[in-house]
Amino acid sequence: MNQVEVLDRKGPENPRIKSVCFDSRKVEEGAVFYAIHGTLTDGHEYMDQAIKSGAVAVICEKIPAHPAGHISYIRVRDAAWALGWGAAAFFGNPSEKLMVIGITGTNGKTTVATLLYQLYMAAGQQAGLISTVRNMVGDKPLPATHTTPDALQINQMLSSMAGAGCTYCFMEVSSHAIHQKRTAGIRFGGGVFTNITHEHLDYHKTFREYINVKKAFFDHLPASAFALVNRDDKNGKIMVQNCPAIKSTYGLHGIADVKGKILESQLDGMHLILDGFDFWSRLVGKFNAYNLLAVYGCAMMCGMEKEQILTLLSEQMPVEGRFETLRSAKGITGIVDYAHTPDALKNVLTAIENLRNGSTRIITVVGAGGNRDSGKRPVMGQVAADLSQQVILTSDNPRYEKPEEIIEEMIAGVPEDKRNDVLAIPDRREAIKTAVMLAREGDIVLVAGKGHETYQEIEGKRYPFDDREILQGLLTHK
Repeated sequence: MNQVEVLDRKGPENPRIKSVCFDSRKVEEGAVFYAIHGTLTDGHEYMDQAIKSGAVAVICEKIPAHPAGHISYIRVRDAAWALGWGAAAFFGNPSEKLMVIGITGTNGKTTVATLLYQLYMAAGQQAGLISTVRNMVGDKPLPATHTTPDALQINQMLSSMAGAGCTYCFMEVSSHAIHQKRTAGIRFGGGVFTNITHEHLDYHKTFREYINVKKAFFDHLPASAFALVNRDDKNGKIMVQNCPAIKSTYGLHGIADVKGKILESQLDGMHLILDGFDFWSRLVGKFNAYNLLAVYGCAMMCGMEKEQILTLLSEQMPVEGRFETLRSAKGITGIVDYAHTPDALKNVLTAIENLRNGSTRIITVVGAGGNRDSGKRPVMGQVAADLSQQVILTSDNPRYEKPEEIIEEMIAGVPEDKRNDVLAIPDRREAIKTAVMLAREGDIVLVAGKGHETYQEIEGKRYPFDDREILQGLLTHK
């Protein structure tokens, strides 16, 4: 196991391994079982169950007092880290056969990864994508369940990509994945940092820890890789401190290796100067200008010609559920966006504010997820109220919390003089319907928080729910 320190061994050496597993319920005959400390359970408690199901070896952080004589036990310092390297080895180290680019940050990961994938596919190069919205091997889709899948799924997908002739893989790398060592064993050819804002503090506890987890991704890049960071984010410099990779920057302000400037914005796109070139994009908003700079800079670092990047990038459509625009026959504009953090919501609303005329109203429908970082709820309520003429607070994915209680926490952040402009409608469908009913010709209805998602998670179950489908149906009949 490369890069994994073995502290102790017991039992037979060199067992014949047929599969790799960290879920005791999925163990089959001939498996090696990794006993990992999870967020809810400890794999060490399931070693006996794994052995009964056919495991021939166990990788653990503590060998039991009475080990089974026919089982190989290997004690390591960090079983999750070992799983990454073990999964990579089992699948033939597929990341060494691809140029794997990791994109990390609070916002923009999906757009940057997806645009890069689409760019390279349009250039005639087979590429893979691992993202929140979808996973792709060339032009074949695979189901997406997490922003970054587990180490076994990642390596299996990378193996499929290499087998299908892909030369690149563009992959979102979440803070959860970094912290849980899901990307251990993957050789990254490059890393992209978008930004860091208030998010996931239910998991990381402090903002400093969140930053340090993101930084760990760059700390582990090899010297042969590149690290491309947003120069305008004050944490960009922090990300590449002690990073051995080749460093490069992008930004809209100040000095950067790749510079951009927005000249004009409309609801159907924007005109920019990008690295000295005149450029029109179908994406909208300052936040998307940063995403485009990241994509351009990354493709440049990978060796693609400037003219080809700009030509192909100008043809790309917005990523589904990201500032996705819908229209009614009566002149009402609907926008669906995944914005589920205060900063992302502010970015989207600011972009809309810069596009509206004096009589246009912004009607915002937004909620906050249950059983997640509750500290951002009042901030999101305040942002929505400050930048909208009408706000409807509703449920998002309430999970095991009551939507009414989540909404109350959002209302707490709304300034007193804005309270009359805020409605509370827990039923999300009714909230969207009310927004469309209130809208007049020229108004803009923003439905934020869920974007591409086609479900609503309530009490442990996922029910069909698609903001885009519902909003489009209502606008059609408006």
